[in-house]
Amino acid sequence: MRLRNWIAVVTSVLLLVTVGIVGVLVNRSALRAADTVHRTDTHALAKNNATLAGQMQLLSAKELKAFADAHSFDLGVGSEKDLKALEGYVAKSGFRYGAAITSLDGTVLNATRTHVLPAPTDAGYEPMRKALQSAKPGFSSVMLVKDSADVSSGATVAVMAYAVPIQVAGAPRAILIGYTEIASGTLQNYTVRLRAAGSLTTFVDSTGRVGPTSDADKIGTVVHPTVVSAVQRITNGFEFVEYRVGKTDMISVVVRDEALPGGWAYIRTQTMASFDGPVHSRSQNINLTLLAMLIIGAVGISLLGYRTQVQRRRADERFQALFQHAPDMVAVLDAEGRVAYSSPSAASLLHFPAGSLQGSTVFALVHAEDRPRMVEAFAKLVTERDGVLRLQTRILNATGQATWFDFTASNQMHNPSLAGIVINARDISENRAFQERLHHEATHDALTGLPNRRRMQDALGSSLQGDAVAVFFVDLDGFKPVNDAHGHEAGDELLRQVADRLSTCVREGDVLARVGGDEFVVLMPGITLQSDADAMSSRVRTAIERPFLVFGNEVTIGASVGVHLATPSDDPDQALRAADHAMYAVKHLGGGRRAANDQHEPARVGRHRAEA
Repeated sequence: MRLRNWIAVVTSVLLLVTVGIVGVLVNRSALRAADTVHRTDTHALAKNNATLAGQMQLLSAKELKAFADAHSFDLGVGSEKDLKALEGYVAKSGFRYGAAITSLDGTVLNATRTHVLPAPTDAGYEPMRKALQSAKPGFSSVMLVKDSADVSSGATVAVMAYAVPIQVAGAPRAILIGYTEIASGTLQNYTVRLRAAGSLTTFVDSTGRVGPTSDADKIGTVVHPTVVSAVQRITNGFEFVEYRVGKTDMISVVVRDEALPGGWAYIRTQTMASFDGPVHSRSQNINLTLLAMLIIGAVGISLLGYRTQVQRRRADERFQALFQHAPDMVAVLDAEGRVAYSSPSAASLLHFPAGSLQGSTVFALVHAEDRPRMVEAFAKLVTERDGVLRLQTRILNATGQATWFDFTASNQMHNPSLAGIVINARDISENRAFQERLHHEATHDALTGLPNRRRMQDALGSSLQGDAVAVFFVDLDGFKPVNDAHGHEAGDELLRQVADRLSTCVREGDVLARVGGDEFVVLMPGITLQSDADAMSSRVRTAIERPFLVFGNEVTIGASVGVHLATPSDDPDQALRAADHAMYAVKHLGGGRRAANDQHEPARVGRHRAEA
């Protein structure tokens, strides 16, 4: 009997040990899967933020380039004309700290004097100069200057420089540099918006010096040496860096690729405890619980069964508690794409009743235009053990409205604790809207909302690939006197009203664009008859010649309209120049009103100049 008891005890202990080992292995496998998804998602977020920041930097460089191309500089040392142009630009641009013109070898030709600018020998200019040598916009490293003529009393300011070439006759002759104080720059404001509790978002130069950051007090400082080494080691990619500050374990994701110009890097830092979160701590709790189960093994099979049931119930409760309030959607799909499990947040984000997604196919929720791509990517993922898929797609909620989500899918079909495709999805509709807004701002005029010259030229080139296009070049007569008499704000309001009137003159499918100060272009595909073009010119003149009410003042202006009937064989740039020449011919006849009464019609003048 005693032997049998010992056998029963030994059997119970062996069973418990077996169950304990299996539990530890399953817990470790699930933890690895969660870590994989978490790190992949963290890297995706970091790369996305770095890409958006890089686009903002390039937009600032385009602003500087537009100023450089729009002005004719003397390029002489201390030129009063150049200085006046620089000071006027600094006053109304994003480069409020200052601007300078240098020769190609770096000699300063002219510079604003409101703030003390970095010395030409500052090492921070080096990455900027390398980029310029490669025919790219230049971006400096962080440069620290004393913003006072008296270096002993001035405050230290962190400054970043942007540079573009000044071209004369198609060749670079000098360099235009714009300076921005990092603490008040556009990228700093964007970085502050990325601030989240428990983490620090930072952009650093190639030396590890901090530029824009969610903690403004750290601007100009240098990050931890371990992170600096990673920044200098990575040329195009990312890396998770783990290190210790005092007694605190830290982790940083470092992203450095071509999306960020000038050798800059994006860093997101937090403590290991906050990065690992409750998943690791709960995993340790499970292991301790299993150890306790081994200790009480001698109690017998009955207690073992009871304890096993308790642990299973607690594990389920922990799992539910972990994902109950998660902001992201988490789901497990079978090999056919049916939902085997979905977190509560999945139903709430998509406005479905709780539990209603169970058993349904995920492809039914995908927007019809994105569904074929999703089906193809899912089929490929199912065949790849431990494969990870990243894609962005539109998901339909209960009302049929589409929302953009960023998906991370991990093939865990072989994992007994998951046995499916693990999906983690995050709502990125705000990021998508921000990207679309950036694209709209790059192709539309900020004052009138009309397409700008770049957008108009693209539309003209596309139209001429298969159809004739009537090109109307409209220049306002008498606009400058309005500006002089009533001020620039009145002039801007007049331009907005002109844009509204011209919009009523065009058909659906026509393109109306603002291409200069008081210059507009209308593209009318399919117009081949001169009579139709003349009628359109008359409508434009009539619309513009009606009095405008601007800030309580009645204003009357006119319009000179140049026309060119372009055929599919025409070059888009030549067609636009022909309409421009026709407009100037109308101007020489005395403007729109006088030319309309003259024996030569404006459209005929425009056609003659285009043919010439």
